[in-house]
Amino acid sequence: MTALAIVFMIIAMLTIWGGLALSMLNLSRHPEPEEDEEYLADNAT
Repeated sequence: MTALAIVFMIIAMLTIWGGLALSMLNLSRHPEPEEDEEYLADNAT
């Protein structure tokens, strides 16, 4: 592999794995409510 191919491979890997890590971090900070919690919040009148 040429140096340019290795650089592009590293950039692609960082983009994919970095996006995965950021999405996991975002989901852990802001978890999606469970279905029961959504139902109770919508019908709390």
